[in-house]
Amino acid sequence: MALIQNKKARFDYTIEDKYEAGLVLQGWEVKSIREGRAQITEAHIFVREGELFLLNAQVVPLGTASTHEKPQPTRTRKLLMHKKEIMRIIGLIERSGYTLVPLDMHFKGGKVKLTIGLAKGKRKFEKRAEESKRDWKREQQRLMKKKMRN
Repeated sequence: MALIQNKKARFDYTIEDKYEAGLVLQGWEVKSIREGRAQITEAHIFVREGELFLLNAQVVPLGTASTHEKPQPTRTRKLLMHKKEIMRIIGLIERSGYTLVPLDMHFKGGKVKLTIGLAKGKRKFEKRAEESKRDWKREQQRLMKKKMRN
């Protein structure tokens, strides 16, 4: 069950493959994520020296966060994956048009995990077509429900 989702990513990108990565977090960040006080809609994943990092993920500190340490809500966080997986992902990203986007944050065995997607950006007409298809399905459901009532 995902605690924090990035619905915008599924609208803006075509997700080709999914991976699961751990996150290097501080204690107050884990507590905030458990409370659902995080946002990954503006977050990006980038590669630096053969490692993956999460940038611009906002984790809002709780009111009970430590006072001796100043929390940074949008700090860069390292992603934890096996080296072979990272190398495979880097090889896939280097193809033109592909990027990594965070899809959701969830807990697995008491640890915070981030589902990342290998994605290709959608063009404007693809987004419009998908939206009209979704609206048509919704309208069909409405019509069927109305017909069943009568």
